[in-house]
Amino acid sequence: MEKQKKKLTITGKPKKTFVPQQNFVGKKPPSFNDKKFSKSFNKVSNNFKKNFKSKPLISKLSDYERRKLAEQKAMKGIRGENNQKDKENKSKFSTKKREAKLTVSRALSEDLEFKSRSLASIKRAREKELRVSKNQINDEQSTNFKRNINIPEFITIRDLANRMAEQSSNIIKHLMGMGVSVTINHTIDSDTAEYLVKEFGHNPIREKKADEIIKNIKETKSENLKNRPPIITVMGHVDHGKTSVLDVIRSTNIVLGEFGGITQHIGAYQIEKNNQKITFIDTPGHAAFTEMRARGSKLTDIVVLVVAANDGVMPQTVESIKHAKAAKVPIVVAINKCDLPDADPQKIKNQLLEHELISEDLSGETIMVEISTKTKKNIDKLLELILLQAELLDLKCDFNSNSNGVVLESKIDVGRGPIANIIVTTGNLKKGDYFVCGTKWGKVRAIIDDTGKQINEALPSTPVEVLGINGAAKSGDDFLVLDTEKEAKSLSEARIEETKTSKNPLTMFTQESAFKDNKSEDLNVIVKSDVHGSSEAIKNAINLIKHDEVKVKIILSDVGMVTETDVNLAKASNAILIAFNVKPSKEAKKIAEHNHVKISSFNIIYELIDFVKNQMSGLLTPNVEEKVIGSAEILEIFKVSKVGKVAGSKVIDGEITQDALARIIRDGTIVYNGKISTIFREKDQAKQVSAGLECGISFKDFGDFQKKDIIEAYSSKTTERVI
Repeated sequence: MEKQKKKLTITGKPKKTFVPQQNFVGKKPPSFNDKKFSKSFNKVSNNFKKNFKSKPLISKLSDYERRKLAEQKAMKGIRGENNQKDKENKSKFSTKKREAKLTVSRALSEDLEFKSRSLASIKRAREKELRVSKNQINDEQSTNFKRNINIPEFITIRDLANRMAEQSSNIIKHLMGMGVSVTINHTIDSDTAEYLVKEFGHNPIREKKADEIIKNIKETKSENLKNRPPIITVMGHVDHGKTSVLDVIRSTNIVLGEFGGITQHIGAYQIEKNNQKITFIDTPGHAAFTEMRARGSKLTDIVVLVVAANDGVMPQTVESIKHAKAAKVPIVVAINKCDLPDADPQKIKNQLLEHELISEDLSGETIMVEISTKTKKNIDKLLELILLQAELLDLKCDFNSNSNGVVLESKIDVGRGPIANIIVTTGNLKKGDYFVCGTKWGKVRAIIDDTGKQINEALPSTPVEVLGINGAAKSGDDFLVLDTEKEAKSLSEARIEETKTSKNPLTMFTQESAFKDNKSEDLNVIVKSDVHGSSEAIKNAINLIKHDEVKVKIILSDVGMVTETDVNLAKASNAILIAFNVKPSKEAKKIAEHNHVKISSFNIIYELIDFVKNQMSGLLTPNVEEKVIGSAEILEIFKVSKVGKVAGSKVIDGEITQDALARIIRDGTIVYNGKISTIFREKDQAKQVSAGLECGISFKDFGDFQKKDIIEAYSSKTTERVI
């Protein structure tokens, strides 16, 4: 059988030759799924994507083969057209991201080939352009922008860089160029910070100090002023009857509860007379409580000077007059104890003339009243004159502003914590107010009046106890109420920073101080008292005790009971522990007994001062008095068995006794200083040898004496020194 070649042409050009079988008898016709056939057909169909025109296949192909071939051609043609359209659309419209959905509006529109840009994307693009342009403008402006920089007393490099919005490395580089080596955490003073701010093109502004902030807070308006009760301070010498006068006025008995019958605290009370309130402040009269009297005179409106008719004007009376004159307040003199037989009120008036206090009887301006606390003579008259003087002063303040006051005393109670005794001077103090006392701050948790009752608010001139402070405040500190907790904290921190900066300056060594003999003993003292005013008075009284050889060093002066930390501190620093009107805790007692630390408790201040003086006296070196008994000259040296060397001597002056102290002098220098062991007189031991006689002398632990050495016997007497 001959093979016949026939061509299959679709576009008029021959591409592939097919070799059909002549006879398919008993055989299956070729399948288009066959790999060889499908590969060859795919190549053919891929080359005829355009202008496909079906032409009749070879007549000898079966109907199945023709149908299958036509289906494949149709499918390939459709796919080719779609791919070509996609490529054309991509090339024409590069913004098209994905094929859009078919909607009614899109179906009715003519252009269905690509998706137009949405309004939202156009809006976002415009916003981005505006944002970029604004940032560029801000960057240009920030380079030339001047800031107002607040400068405190001390500031770190990091904080200054943050305030100027500059890099800290730039500030450090600038200082390095000036020859100053600093780090990012280095602290610089306000002058250096001001220079740096100016160098970087900003405006420096010095921050206000805490005192200036307080002045602005205390500025009172002349509106809404109302009359307030007068504040009266009772002053005078110790044991002249100040507290007894207040007892009669208040109908109480405070004197019985005081140790030694003397006032050692500052107290405030309020009474009512003729429907008018009067606030009294009782001050101590002891010499140690000078600062308490000074605080009382500064706070008061009128000073009542109590003078005993049988005692006269005393040193603390004169001091009280000076405090009152310094505070520029009027003085009312109460001449007490006029019921006694030896009372002489006229003598008191004459003595007060020396201090420019002239009574009304002598055409003066000072009110003087003769009173008696036992018979209650002229007590009502004294109160009426005080109210009259207060009316003349016309005392007014603002009741609606933030409350201000002064701290009289502060203490730490075991159950209630730190407590501040204050007198409200202006405003209305309420529960929940935030306040500052010196370096301490807090929130008013409770207000207790002078009778021990809890009240919700305290009006001006009212003495109260305030609970809620975060520590014991100092006596004499101001009490300021602020609007928020943040303001109270910031003012307290500012005051703490100022106290840190105002430390004692370093003392420079000079040639005189370097070579000066400053050998002195230190007596370490720890003082724990019931109130701050007492600890302050004790501290000042102890510091007044001065001596060249012994110095008192107060390690700790605090308020509250003696704790185990105080005992441990006393042991570590070898200090004496003093408790004034307080008791140690159980734990402190146990630790003190275990560590052999003595806790000295006192109730009267002058007993405490005497104790400190005695302790200081114990550190002083005692005085040693020497008296020469006799002297002898060594003539010969002998060696005696069981004794050793013996100095054959002749007593020149006085007498030489056994066991006496002796020194050996050679060429004007002391060779030995010790004790005589034995004295031999003609080979026998003797207790003493008089002048002109010869003897043998041996010394304890010494045998290196020579001929012509002088032996000087003496006696010494030691006497203890007292401060």
